[in-house]
Amino acid sequence: MRTFRVISIMILIWNLIGDAAYLMQVNADLDDVAKTDPVTAQAFGSMPAWAWAAYAVAVWGGTLGAILLLMRREIAWVFFSASLAGVVVQFGWSFLGFGMIAAKGWSTAVFPAVIFAIALASLLYARAKARNGTLS
Repeated sequence: MRTFRVISIMILIWNLIGDAAYLMQVNADLDDVAKTDPVTAQAFGSMPAWAWAAYAVAVWGGTLGAILLLMRREIAWVFFSASLAGVVVQFGWSFLGFGMIAAKGWSTAVFPAVIFAIALASLLYARAKARNGTLS
């Protein structure tokens, strides 16, 4: 049970970092961002509302999933599923709609790939714990 608690807390911390990143990005002054990273400023400025909404679902869904995981609630996997879907939609826009790889190169895909992998792992972990009876 100690391992479960440690992993769940790590998942929560990761998601809280994502919440902070979301809040910083949604409230960013694009003129300030443009001074150091004009491509990112352009991406944020042209990002449609539905992509911002997907980003919000990704981060806040993951945080709720992590809290529910710590509470040992089986429904945690539903929130991790929504979070993963949000990740796919938001980064789908970044790479396919905006063309982030063309603008900044393939290295831009590394961190989003890590985010996707952790979102998927969180979902799979919650499903496994629901199946083995850890979550009720």
